[in-house]
Amino acid sequence: MKKINLVVIGYGGMGSWHTRFAKESDCVNLAGVYDIKEERNEAARKNGIFAYDSFESVLSDPSVDLLTIATPNDVHKELAIKGMEAGKNVICEKPVTLSCADLADMIEVSRRTGKIFSVHQNRRFDVDYLAMQQLSNSGEIGEILNVESRIHGSRGIPSDWRGQKEYGGGMLYDWGIHLIDQMLLVFKGKKIVSIYNTFDNITNKEVDDGFRMTITFEGGATGYVEVGTYNFIAMPRFYMRATKGSAIIEDWTKKTKVVRCKAWHESDVVPVQTAAGLTKTMAPRDEITTDTYELERPASDVHDYYRNICKAIRGEETQLVTHEQMMRVLRVLELGFESVEKNQVITLDTPL
Repeated sequence: MKKINLVVIGYGGMGSWHTRFAKESDCVNLAGVYDIKEERNEAARKNGIFAYDSFESVLSDPSVDLLTIATPNDVHKELAIKGMEAGKNVICEKPVTLSCADLADMIEVSRRTGKIFSVHQNRRFDVDYLAMQQLSNSGEIGEILNVESRIHGSRGIPSDWRGQKEYGGGMLYDWGIHLIDQMLLVFKGKKIVSIYNTFDNITNKEVDDGFRMTITFEGGATGYVEVGTYNFIAMPRFYMRATKGSAIIEDWTKKTKVVRCKAWHESDVVPVQTAAGLTKTMAPRDEITTDTYELERPASDVHDYYRNICKAIRGEETQLVTHEQMMRVLRVLELGFESVEKNQVITLDTPL
């Protein structure tokens, strides 16, 4: 089947990632790139990639089917709308834009022009997240009570535009958009009733260099999302607690460890000695009452994101990352900012 012709707008870190992907793709053909900085266009040419001389020349090229916008966040809206109005399908790097109002405008243009418009949620293909999602869907450790999702690093916030407010910098936009998207899919079907969020400003005072968000769902289940860029010891990537057991993923290279409770048997618990006394409450379980095992890592191929977009352009599939999902995730981010500004839990009159 004929490949979809792709142009990447912005030839920086993620733009370079998209071009490397496209060169290996079985569904898109890299037609070229365009960057507002001429030195980046020259870098592309040195790497054997055609570079357009202007954004307008990209839009006027009838052979171009699809744009991937990998620019600073503040110009996503303008470029995406111009692209769709010129007859191009559009993928935006995350965050898709900086407000729900702007996203509503972009979605309206997509509907009016009939062009595919999506955001690059590539972290939906992370194996650790897929393991948590599968465990939640399977019900093998019962109803989910809470899930904790963390990403920790120790190098501070990047020194490029991601550290500047005017460009939509900060970790809530940068990593939060991914982890919140994952969390909402783990709790698929559950509506949000409240959000509480706090920021770190350890290495950057202009934007957050870390955050901690608690999302409470109807029924009381909670999703906790944390990003830290000044953690020299990382906490586990995922922790899940459910009515019939617990699960943990230490980091994204590890399998999921599960401990499933198969019997209660509390009558014969022997107290254990701790540093300053005895405890029966915290006595460890044994193999009589629990099963301990590891789950195989799920299969995943990040190329499936572009395969889905190409099929959606041809009308063969619906797009994987929907407009409704994009809006819901961005609304959670807005509520997170509101929670920090007001220093309070934001309780929703209408569950989200």
